[in-house]
Amino acid sequence: MSTTLTEKPAGTVPRRRLLHGLPWLVVRQHRTGLICVLGLTVLCALWIVYERHTMIQLLDAKGWPGQDAGDVLQNDRGYRYITSILGGLPLILAVFIGAPLIAGDQESGTARLVTTQSVTRRQWLLSKLGLAYTLALVSGLVLSIVFTWWWKPYRSVFLSQWIDGVIFDNTGPVLPALLLFLTAAGVTVGVLVRRVLPAMVITFLFTAVTAVFVWDEIRVRIGASQIFTYPLDGELPDRFRDAYEVDRWVGSADGALYGWGTCTEATEEARNACLRESGIVNNVVEYLDYGQMATMQWTAAGILVAGTALLTAVTLWRVSRRPL
Repeated sequence: MSTTLTEKPAGTVPRRRLLHGLPWLVVRQHRTGLICVLGLTVLCALWIVYERHTMIQLLDAKGWPGQDAGDVLQNDRGYRYITSILGGLPLILAVFIGAPLIAGDQESGTARLVTTQSVTRRQWLLSKLGLAYTLALVSGLVLSIVFTWWWKPYRSVFLSQWIDGVIFDNTGPVLPALLLFLTAAGVTVGVLVRRVLPAMVITFLFTAVTAVFVWDEIRVRIGASQIFTYPLDGELPDRFRDAYEVDRWVGSADGALYGWGTCTEATEEARNACLRESGIVNNVVEYLDYGQMATMQWTAAGILVAGTALLTAVTLWRVSRRPL
């Protein structure tokens, strides 16, 4: 007598995965980099929470905000380490995630092998880009949220102004957009170079130049500066305490501007004579107001996202037209 089995043995039931197919293979292929970046993100986020708690206790002990707390972050190594990690994260993602993402498969021949199976070239590329961009976006959002949560209520005790890269680039929407852009740049360099090591070196140089020189120049030019004039012997009002000073002059009553060092004479009498002769009666300040920060950040994020879209289009076009 024979027995018919109507159920599968428990040991043969396949285990369900959150990801399956090509996305699962891509995650598995890059799991080391994925784990490292996510681990660094979690570690840095927890560190920010700890540093914020420690700083609040110190400020409370000093009676802030009723009393001046001094430079509480001046010798805080934790703050320096955190800002160093945040500043280095775009470089890490661009060089170690973006650059080898496609170049590694092209160099090893994996790309040709994969795309000769049941997977199309576009599916393979989109799965790769989806992993890299999701990683950049998640890491950037988490760290931006917690760093903004630390900085915004206590910005007056931080060492840097709101326009400085250590604040502007690590709060709001800028950090995830910057990570996306530089990751996309690394991917594009890898696709064009087709070799991992040269792609990583070129990406490193591109990221360093972009972050240190180009982006610093773009950042301060995103907002529309304003002009404020006040008497030569007057004091700048307190409402400009959070403003970023772009430039400064001295001016005459008819609106003519002179360099800040004009009428710097050896004696007070000579200086006054020079001021009378030139008709200089005002201080003139060109500035960016703190209230412009949110608009400037969203504008900066828009520029970076547009750059990401352009680089992604170049990558897709190059891969679709060039043999793997």
